[in-house]
This record gives sequence, C-alpha cells and structure tokens, in this order.
Amino acid sequence: MSPDPTTRPPPGPRPPRLPAGASRYGWFVGVVVVLLIAYISVNTVRTRGVGSAGLRTGSALPQFAAPIATGPVPDGDVNVARKAGQGGAGARAACSVRGAGILNSCDLVRRSPAAIAFLATRGAQCTGEIDALARAAARHRGLHVAAVSIRGDRGDLRRLVRTHRWGFPVAWDRDGILANLFGVAVCPAVTYVLPGGRVQGTSVGRLEGPALDARLRALERAARAGGWRP
Repeated sequence: MSPDPTTRPPPGPRPPRLPAGASRYGWFVGVVVVLLIAYISVNTVRTRGVGSAGLRTGSALPQFAAPIATGPVPDGDVNVARKAGQGGAGARAACSVRGAGILNSCDLVRRSPAAIAFLATRGAQCTGEIDALARAAARHRGLHVAAVSIRGDRGDLRRLVRTHRWGFPVAWDRDGILANLFGVAVCPAVTYVLPGGRVQGTSVGRLEGPALDARLRALERAARAGGWRP
C-alpha cells in the first residue's frame, strides 16, 4: 500500500471565543477526522464557500493579517476582521494591518495572482510541497507565493524556514483560524488566487515538478485573461 500523501495538522489548545457568528477553529477541530476519511469522495461539498477541499472557486479570499514566523511581531492570533471592532476577530480591519513582520492577504493579491500553501511543521509531505513551490516560484516570477503554518510551535517553524531557506513569507496560524476559513482539513494544500482576491482553485496533496508548473501556468493564464500583466 502506498503511503498516505497527506498529513493532518497537529492539535492545540482552544482559543478565546469570538462574537456570535464567528468561530476561530471549532469547525477545524470538530470535523477534521471525518474530512481526512471523506475529502476525496465528497470534495464537492460546500458550506458558505468553504468545503473539505478548500474554498469554492470564484469565492472571495478571506481577509487576514498574520504574523510572519521569522518576523519581529510578537506571538498572537491572526487578525481576520472584515471591519474594525470585531472583538476576538480583530480590533482593526485585517486589510489595514501592515508591517515588516505581517503577511497581509489584501496586499498579497492586490495586483498579482498568488499561491498560498498550508503546512504543518511535523509533516514531511507538507514541507516537501513547500520546497517544490519554492523551486517553482523561481520560474514564475510574476506570481506571489506565501505559506501558512497551522498551529504548532513558532520556534520550530522558524528553524524550519531557515533550514529550508524559504524566501517567501511564511505566516504562523497559532490557533488554526485560517485552516478553518480556508477549509484546510489536511496538508499539503495550496489555494490559487487571482489578482483582486478571487479564488481560482485549490490543490490538495503533493503536487510538484511539471504538474505544479502546469497548475501555476493555469493560474497565470486566468490572471492574464482578466488583464494582469507580470
């Protein structure tokens, strides 16, 4: 039997409660085991734009501002507020939070297509996909690339980034909220986004070499059809 090509992100403590209608990662904890078994056969299931195989094609990229693992921003939860004053989601709108140690999703996709990969620090399949994406990024220079590490220890993540010499921003999703919002049940998973923030698709499982290049070219073609020029 061939090895399972996916890795489940590690568990962690529950975060503070959010206002009514927002949950930082209850979905992620509550159904991740079921999704691990079922995501291949039911990956067409969707709930409010999110399913077991990621965000719905054509949906809006969730707005977030996340601390970069190797940056100077202190440990803290990812800001996912759509507007100011949303309590636990964020005191400021995520798109307005910027700085040298911040990955801002709005800036990432404002004028360029982007590939956003999710990983778990203890998953060899996950880190292998990030390595493949790093190599591919050198061949697709007009494309923005970023990664998000789901929970785990920030110190471990810093060492991983430095060991692998990843040159793009790698954010830390301390409590798993982005895994929730992006519908990430397993890693590796990569979300492909058009300029302006519309989701073009998601790949789940290992994708590298010519297959990854073909996937990124498809994203670039779709972006050019919308007027993007690298």
